[in-house]
Amino acid sequence: MEYPRTAAEFNRQFSTEEACWDYLVKLRWPEGFRCTDCGSLKAWLTSNKLFRCGACESAVSVTAGTIFQDTRKPLRLWFQAMWWVVGHKNGASAVGLNHVLGIGSEKTAWTWLHTLRRAMVRPGRELLTGEVEVDETFVGGVEKGGGRRHIGNKALVFIAAEIRGKGIGRIRMKRIAEGSSDSLTTFVREAVEKGGVVVSEGLQPIDRFLSTALATRDASWRAKLRRPRLFFRGFIVSRPF
Repeated sequence: MEYPRTAAEFNRQFSTEEACWDYLVKLRWPEGFRCTDCGSLKAWLTSNKLFRCGACESAVSVTAGTIFQDTRKPLRLWFQAMWWVVGHKNGASAVGLNHVLGIGSEKTAWTWLHTLRRAMVRPGRELLTGEVEVDETFVGGVEKGGGRRHIGNKALVFIAAEIRGKGIGRIRMKRIAEGSSDSLTTFVREAVEKGGVVVSEGLQPIDRFLSTALATRDASWRAKLRRPRLFFRGFIVSRPF
C-alpha cells in the first residue's frame, strides 16, 4: 500500500472521507471482498456503507473490529491523528493532539492517543535481546507517608530497555500490582529473550531475581549485578502522554 511521506502527500492522498474509506477497504481486502462467513466473493454496497454478501446476505462494515468501529468522528480526523502521532519522535501528548486537531476535549484526545498507542503494539513482537537494563518506577504525584517504595495511589511500573552503546534500543513497560520477585520474573520472561543479559541498578526485587538466577545457574538469562551504564528511566517515563 502506498504511504504518504510528507504532509503534502498526506493531504492529497486523504483529502476526503471517501478517500480514507477506500484506503481501509484496500487494506482489509487487498484482493477484493471475501465474505468471512461463507467465503463468497460477491457483495454489494448498501446505502449505509455495509458490504452485503451476495450468497449468505451477511453484512460487514470495513471498520468492524478496528479502532474505528462505532466511532462518531470522521475517518479523516482519525487519519490526521495517526499521522500526527507517528510523526512525533519525542512523544505525542493529548494536549498537543487536541490543540492541533480540535478533537473536542483533552480527555477525548487522551483516549484517542492511548487507543492509537495500543494499536501500534504489534502482536507476537520480538523479545528484547542483548544487554537489557531493568528498572522500576512509580507513576503518580508525591504522597505523604510511607517510604521510597510506598505505592499508595501511584502506579508501579517495570521498565526494560535494550542497551545499544550509549543509546537506548527497544523498550518494554508493564504496570504491575506489586513489586515482588515473582512479578519481576514474569515481566522478564515476557520481555527479554532467553540468553539476554539482565542488568540491574541495585534495587529490590530486581536484585533478588538476578541473585537467584546467578545462584541457580539459570540458563534462561545471564545476569549482571552492577550499576547500569545507562540512566534511562527518567528519559522514558518523562515522555509526554
